[in-house]
Amino acid sequence: MAADGRTPSTGARNSLDDRPPRGARPATTPPRPPGPAGRPLRVAVIGGGPGGLYAAALLKRLDPHREITLWERNAPDDTFGFGVVLSDETLGGIEHADPRVHAALQQDFVRWDDIDIVHRNTRHTSTGHGFAALGRRRLLEILHERCHSLGVDLRFRAEAPDPARLAADHDLVIAADGVHSTTREAYAQMFRPRVTGHRCRYIWLAADFAFDAFRFEIAETPHGVMQLHGYPYAADSSTVIIEMREEVWRATGFDELDERESVERCAKIFTEALGGRSLESNNSTWTTFRTVVNEHWSHGNIVLLGDAAHTAHFSIGSGTKLAVEDALALAASLHEHPDAATALTAYEEERRPVVASTQRAARASLEWFENLGLYLDQPPRRFAFNLLTRSRRVTHDNLRLRDPHFTEAVEREFGCPPGTPPMFTPFRLRGLTLRNRVVVSPMDMYSATDGLPDDFHLVHLGARALGGAGLVMTEMVCVSPEGRITPGCTGLYTGRQADAWRRVTDFVHLRAPGTAIGVQLGHSGRKGSTKPMWEGMDEPLPEGNWPLVAASPLPYRPTGQLPRELTRARLTDLRQEFAAAARRAASSGFDLLELHCAHGYLLSGFLSPLTNHRTDAYGGPLAARLRFPLEVFDAVRAVWPAERPMTVRISATDWADGGTSADDAVEIARAFAAHGADAIDVSTGQVVAEERPEFGRSYQTPFADRIRHEARVPVIAVGAISSYDDVNSLILAGRTDLCALARPHLYDPNWTLHAAAEQGYTGPGVDWPAPYRAGSRPPRTGRADAPKPRLLFRS
Repeated sequence: MAADGRTPSTGARNSLDDRPPRGARPATTPPRPPGPAGRPLRVAVIGGGPGGLYAAALLKRLDPHREITLWERNAPDDTFGFGVVLSDETLGGIEHADPRVHAALQQDFVRWDDIDIVHRNTRHTSTGHGFAALGRRRLLEILHERCHSLGVDLRFRAEAPDPARLAADHDLVIAADGVHSTTREAYAQMFRPRVTGHRCRYIWLAADFAFDAFRFEIAETPHGVMQLHGYPYAADSSTVIIEMREEVWRATGFDELDERESVERCAKIFTEALGGRSLESNNSTWTTFRTVVNEHWSHGNIVLLGDAAHTAHFSIGSGTKLAVEDALALAASLHEHPDAATALTAYEEERRPVVASTQRAARASLEWFENLGLYLDQPPRRFAFNLLTRSRRVTHDNLRLRDPHFTEAVEREFGCPPGTPPMFTPFRLRGLTLRNRVVVSPMDMYSATDGLPDDFHLVHLGARALGGAGLVMTEMVCVSPEGRITPGCTGLYTGRQADAWRRVTDFVHLRAPGTAIGVQLGHSGRKGSTKPMWEGMDEPLPEGNWPLVAASPLPYRPTGQLPRELTRARLTDLRQEFAAAARRAASSGFDLLELHCAHGYLLSGFLSPLTNHRTDAYGGPLAARLRFPLEVFDAVRAVWPAERPMTVRISATDWADGGTSADDAVEIARAFAAHGADAIDVSTGQVVAEERPEFGRSYQTPFADRIRHEARVPVIAVGAISSYDDVNSLILAGRTDLCALARPHLYDPNWTLHAAAEQGYTGPGVDWPAPYRAGSRPPRTGRADAPKPRLLFRS
């Protein structure tokens, strides 16, 4: 080791050296001819983890004239953690960019296909998954060798100079300095990081034997549930991660144990999984995972890479994978674009959506393990399926391809008849049995005149009923003229409106037998008297406005109308309006009634602390904020036929600081269930204009999942559920009982029929209307395949 911490070249060639033999050209790379700036391209890399090393190697390989210096505060053989998992996709990128590194990795990889899930002395194995892992120390050795062979200046046991100084002296500074990045913190005002802590403690350990599968083992202790994540990374070694909630960690006494004592206790708790063997540590400490998100990834000529830019929970894969993929994208962008500024923009544009998707999956997986205790009583195979699909990246269809025997066993345990996808199993709510689990979600059409549904509503709802869904819901039907959102909203505040709705329900019951139709009752509250969505969502009408009422006198938008705070007398009137509308709904023939307590409308406005600032009995703590919505529910339930079910739609979070929390949502659901709600329709947001939703595929389903398991009430999941694969996955995992889809049914009114056809299902869970049966198979298309060559001739 050189005195300045740099590793000197030994002069010996190795398998990763693609330079010509000594003598073919000078051993020292000649300086790059000066460019327009009068100096060669100089690159500084802060951090010697896999991401920083690989970025340095790629950039040097792409342009040997680059001067690349890497600083790493630790020694070259220091490493934390044990094994690293890389995907085939990442390996493919490495192979294309640097075959020599790929070949070296291939020699050391341990590969396996199985996942073992051990819970309550039962092991379930799912196969076909495909993993590749190697030791982190060996990965670093390979990258060190490659950097040396290319002429990268590696400086170990050396603190990097101040980032500002590096930025002044270099053309590019790559900050690959990890989750606790000092570079990111030095420029926090520019990168704008958000770092979120989580509820579990975990510790990285190792075992001196190789698991024969990726192993998840659940331990139920007197202090709470713990889990082991284990996987092999060498023929005689495995990574072992022990994880548990903070309160379990403290109750077990881990907060008072030193490293050796912690390791010994972990080995004792999971002695069966380890076969009585001990565990090893490597300066291992208990820590909490931190999710890092940065608003910007570059500032000037400084760019973040790997954990400095983003983190994703270890339960869905390796952070090393993301860092290596970052390095590939950064090197490619710098190679493809004429200047660093354009390249850094391209790098971020390429990687940001990939990372965001990974972080959403990681967040879902992390939260699943945080809430593991909710699922312990699930049937064994369903528990295993739930664990495997926790991140929503592995799905029902995907698992059927990987391991059809396992998936079929889960379906049998769930109660699926042979050949029946989970979505086509029936579900009972009170006196109503739905033939399948698909719901056409309420969607405001803004197409009525004076609250009267007309031919448009008949065709719109009738078409979706013919399309095979188990339940079709109306839009929010308003209980008074003042309760409308827009002049185009429908109502149930007159007998004429009730008669018009009877025309719709009669059509559904006659022409789409087996499909139920439900009505959603609501009042716009402070979000009323606005333009139709396509003319300006939530914008006040230019003329013809009506006065608004709400829990508190707070406008939805600063430019919106100021509502009046509801008096006690007006609250009584509103309860009567809801009850009267419910009577008309019953006489109109609706099979189910849903009370709309979400999205910032009147009843939702009472529930959220951001919109309810009352100081009387209807404001303050959650129990008081619930009072009026529950009074309305009771008034409606009293007049709604006893055999017909009632559901309640809630916003399970406001996506805003100080608003309704997930904990609140569970209590709200419990309260409505105690008053007789048959299911909770779990939506989120739209309560305050300043919300910051975390959009993504099935992004609202974790709230439904938690309510279902904690409040012990059936739930309807909504929110970016778009494929039958999603529906099957959510139902079979036990995260929801029904799935409500909106936009997919606008795109395709026959969505459910087509889902049945595409899965080859023809059972009682869905039925093609007689006039449509000729179209129950996908139409034929022209042949796209060309004749295959038959004869080959040699010249």
